[in-house]
Amino acid sequence: MSSSVYKFIELVGTSTESWEDAAKNAVETASKTLKDLRVAEITKLDMKLEEGKVVAYRARVSLSFKYHNE
Repeated sequence: MSSSVYKFIELVGTSTESWEDAAKNAVETASKTLKDLRVAEITKLDMKLEEGKVVAYRARVSLSFKYHNE
């Protein structure tokens, strides 16, 4: 049986539309440079405000990927 190692990183995605889009943006951006993404967990949601209005949704995402020692 082979063993594996996984690394976790934390990202913040943003969107002017929704928290879902913010989380999706974080994962899709990370997938351009990281391989073997495994699990994404939303750990915090917040909003950016300007003059009392919501201007952006932010999602903090904990993302794991398989670590390759090559």
